[in-house]
Amino acid sequence: MARSNAAQSNAAQSSGRGTPKPVGKVAATARARTSKMGQGAFTLGDYLRDQRRGAQLSLRQLADQAGVSNPYLSQIERGLRKPSADVLQQLAKALRISAETLYARAGLLDPAESGELSVQTAVLADPAITERQRQVLLDIYTSFRRENDARPPHPSP
Repeated sequence: MARSNAAQSNAAQSSGRGTPKPVGKVAATARARTSKMGQGAFTLGDYLRDQRRGAQLSLRQLADQAGVSNPYLSQIERGLRKPSADVLQQLAKALRISAETLYARAGLLDPAESGELSVQTAVLADPAITERQRQVLLDIYTSFRRENDARPPHPSP
């Protein structure tokens, strides 16, 4: 009869063979966390999670809005899956952030090639402000642009 993982773990410890190795989901999560440590503190998954929380969306709500499965989105956030450009675009649309920002974070686009960040991109990508604040800032910026576009250009001195 097969022993459970806990029984095998206890047997390994009592027999003096060292500490047991994690198995199954625990091992996968441990590997994902370990691999994140070498990538810096802010991976694509971390960034998506922060954006989702900033937009006050649950994992399930974002998955529904982006048209992906809840488990798949969870795996992306934990760094276990690498999403395609199409999935990143769907997530960006659902989060109301720049797809280019997600492409760059995923390593699909060189940030230097994407040009300077526009005001809109910077506002949409900022995790420190709320969705309401983002919308107000973008509305104000758009109104300033419209006002300036309506004015005749000033002559150069």
